[in-house]
Parts: sequence; structure tokens; C-alpha cells
Amino acid sequence: MHEQKNLLLVFYKNPEPGKVKTRLAATVGNKIAVQVYQKLVTHTASLLKNLDATVHVYYADEIRTHDIWPDSSITKKIQFEGNLGLKMSHAFEESFVNGFEKVCIIGTDCLELTAPIIQNAFELLNKNDFVIGPAKDGGYYLLGMKKLEFSLFENKNWSTHTVLHDTLFDILRLEKTYALLPLLSDVDVEGDLPKDFLQNL
Repeated sequence: MHEQKNLLLVFYKNPEPGKVKTRLAATVGNKIAVQVYQKLVTHTASLLKNLDATVHVYYADEIRTHDIWPDSSITKKIQFEGNLGLKMSHAFEESFVNGFEKVCIIGTDCLELTAPIIQNAFELLNKNDFVIGPAKDGGYYLLGMKKLEFSLFENKNWSTHTVLHDTLFDILRLEKTYALLPLLSDVDVEGDLPKDFLQNL
């Protein structure tokens, strides 16, 4: 069994033009989209420094050393093949097999996310089967659980406004308990960015 029972999974893409923030790039261009993405990643990385959890970063393409994720304190892995549901379910399955008891997953898209919100997610799992951070676009910015439930990752139209609704429906169908974190905004398109954000890049 792993000594630290809390595990945070971070899904990450290397900051390459044309591969990150493609919907944002449609209006601001690839160069600006990459700069925005790097700001988002920097913000996400800053939240993990004093977190009471082990951190595993799952790279979409290739693992890199000496990047923003410290090699000495963060385990780096490659995402599973397939759609987002398969990628996430495999990461959760691997985590529980390795002895972690409370596992949460985030991406790198949420400027409003804070360290206390992430820490609270683990605490809410003490009394709930699942914890979800709802996003304003109808998805979620965080999902946490204590036992793998494959159905939460199946039959979803990923990156659409139905993901949160369908996930909550699955949890209720399973007669499990859940807690909701604050409603936050993911950054997918230019309108999701705070005022003057692009001017301050």
C-alpha cells in the first residue's frame, strides 16, 4: 500500500502550436493560444506545491524532463490510448491498483481553480463516494472517487455541455453519494478569458 493515500492526476499536453487550445486558436491564432495555455499550466502547477497529495502528471504525447513539472517530486506517465473516457478510466484504475485510496483528476484549463478547492475535494471524499467540480460549460474541472466506477467514463459526449449532467445521472443511478465543488469556468474559447488577459501576456 502507498503511504500517501491521496493522489491527484493532472492531464497535460505539451505546449505545441496546433495541439493545444485549438478552439481558442481559431480566433487568436496558434501563437497566442500557446501563450495562454502556458499561463494556464503555470497557474495549475503553482497549486500543487503544498498539496497534501501525491501528484502524477499524465502526458498526452511524450514525457519530458526538466519542464514545468519537477522531476524530483512528480511522477510522469503517458495517457492511455483512446478517447478521454478511456484515458481517464485507465489512469484511475492504475492509481487504485497502486494502493491510493482517494484519487482526483484535473486538467490545466481552469484559471479559477485554487489549492484549497483541490484540498477540499479530498476531504469531501471522506463522506462521499464521488466529488465533482462543475464547469460553466457543462463539463467538470475535477472528478474524484474512492473506487473506480467505469460507467462514469462510458457513453459520454466528451467536451460537450452534457458531460456533467450525464455523469451525475450515472452516480444517482448507482445510488452513490456525491459532493459538488464551486462552479468555475474552464478556458476553451476567447470569451472564457478574464478581461484584459490577452493584453497582459
